[in-house]
Amino acid sequence: MPTPAPVVRARLDRALAGGDLAAVRAAVRDGPSVVTLADAVRMLLLMVEADDPAFERAAVRWLARFTGECGGVTLGEAQAALEALEALPAPDAHATLAALLKRHRVA
Repeated sequence: MPTPAPVVRARLDRALAGGDLAAVRAAVRDGPSVVTLADAVRMLLLMVEADDPAFERAAVRWLARFTGECGGVTLGEAQAALEALEALPAPDAHATLAALLKRHRVA
């Protein structure tokens, strides 16, 4: 029986708050549909800080998801997102991604 979404959401929130990448991954495996784009940015930060070899692939997936889920993303915004992903974990890069999500009302 699948884990209920609210349970997965709570586990994901705890794992992200605690900076526990392994627990984040476990929660995502149990319920990938609960992961927001903002959650995914936080996960990317954990991955880059851990020098995770899967970071680049995950960042590309995030960019594809951002451009696919957020209507009206411009080429300039896609380029800004790409540059910010490449610059992580810099605080200004994280701020750029957060601002893009806010602009598209997904923050």
